[in-house]
Amino acid sequence: MNFFSAIVKFENLHEVRRLCHWGPVIALTVIAVCSSVAILDSIIWYWPLDTTGGSVNFIMLINWTVLILYNYFNAMYMGPGYIPLQWKPDNQQETMYLQFCRICQGYKAPRSHHCRKCNRCVMKMDHHCPWINNCCGHLNHAYFTSFLLLAPLGCIHAAFIFIMTMYTELYDRISFGWSSVKIDMSAVRRVHHPIMPFNVAAFAATLFALGLALGTTIAVGMLFFIQMKVITRNKTSIEAWIEEKAKDRIQYYQTGEEFVFPYDLGGRWENFKQVFTWSGTPEGDGIEWPVNEKCHQYTLTIEQLKQKTDKRVRSVQYRVVEDYNGACCPLGKGLNTFFRTPCTEEPRIKLTKGETIFATRGTKWWMYGDKVLTEEQIRDGVRIRGWFPRRCVEKCHYDSANNSAPEEKKDL
Repeated sequence: MNFFSAIVKFENLHEVRRLCHWGPVIALTVIAVCSSVAILDSIIWYWPLDTTGGSVNFIMLINWTVLILYNYFNAMYMGPGYIPLQWKPDNQQETMYLQFCRICQGYKAPRSHHCRKCNRCVMKMDHHCPWINNCCGHLNHAYFTSFLLLAPLGCIHAAFIFIMTMYTELYDRISFGWSSVKIDMSAVRRVHHPIMPFNVAAFAATLFALGLALGTTIAVGMLFFIQMKVITRNKTSIEAWIEEKAKDRIQYYQTGEEFVFPYDLGGRWENFKQVFTWSGTPEGDGIEWPVNEKCHQYTLTIEQLKQKTDKRVRSVQYRVVEDYNGACCPLGKGLNTFFRTPCTEEPRIKLTKGETIFATRGTKWWMYGDKVLTEEQIRDGVRIRGWFPRRCVEKCHYDSANNSAPEEKKDL
C-alpha cells in the first residue's frame, strides 16, 4: 500500500486527467493499433523472429513505438512553460510596451500569449494542441516536433508490413474474373509456415490498421512540415499571423514603416538551434530572447499594442436582437448558418436580446466579437468573446466603437 501511495499521489492526479480527453485517447489508440497489428503481422505471418531480418524488423518496430511515445508524453507532461503569475519586468518603465493579463494578474512577457484552455500565459505559445491536450510552446516545442516526425516514419514502416502481409498471405487467393493477379515479387515475398491461418478477421484488422497508418502519415506529416517551416524562421504560428497583420496594417494606413520580425536570426541553422538542442532543453528562460540586430526585446509587443489599438478603432458596435444558445451548429438560425459554421476551435458565445457586442471580424453568416461587460465583470478579469450568428445582431447606427467601448488598454 505504501509503495502504491508513493507512485500515485493526490497532487499528481490532475496530470493523469490530461489523458482523459478525446485528443490523447484517439492519438494513443492509433499508436496502439498500428504498433500492435504491425508486430503481430510480422511475427505470425510475414517476418517471423526465427530469421535475422525478422528480429531486426521486430526491434525496429519496438523502437519506433518507444520513441514516438517518449516524445509524445514529454510534449504532453513537460508542457510549454508558463509565465509566473503576477509577473512584471524588473524595469517598471518597460510595462508600457507590454499587454496586461487580467486573469493572470501580470504582464505578458515577449512571445507569450494567454491560453484560454490552459488558463495561463504560455511562454512562446505556438498553439493549443488537442492531440496532447496541452499547449505547444517554449519547453516542449522540440518534443512535439520530434513526435510529428517519428509518427509518420513509424507509420510508413508499419504500412509496409501491412501491405506485404496481405500480399504474402493472399498471393494465391486474389483473382478477378478469368485472370489471376500475379506480380513477381519473389525478392520480398517470404514463404513460411505461419503460426495461425490468415483469416477474415486478420485481414480486416490489417486493412483497418493500414488505413490508419496511411492517414496518419499524410496528416501528421503535413503538420511536421508546417512546424519546420516556422521553426527555421524562428517563429510560432501565432507570430506568423501577427507578422501578416503587421504588413496589412502598414499597407492599410500607408505609414511607411518597415516591419522586421525580431526573432529571425538570419539563418535557418541558427533559428533551428533555438528549438533543438543536444540536451533537449531549449535555450533561454522563456522571457528574454535573442533578437535581430535591427530590433529589440519589445519590437513585437509594441506591434501587438498597435494592432490592439487598430482593432478597437475598426470594431463595430452591434445590438443583440435575437437570442442564441451558443451551439456550434444552430438548427434554428438558418441553413447557411448551420452548414457554414466557422471551422475553428474558437468558442461560440451565448447571446441574450438587448446585449451589446463589439464585432472585430466575421464572415457572411457569422461574426466574432466581445461582449460589453459590467464594471464588476471587468474588475474580475472576465472576458466573453467568440463567434455568433450574424442574423442575431444588428448594427448600432447611433454610436461608434471609439466612444462607447469600455476601456481595454493592455487587455488580454
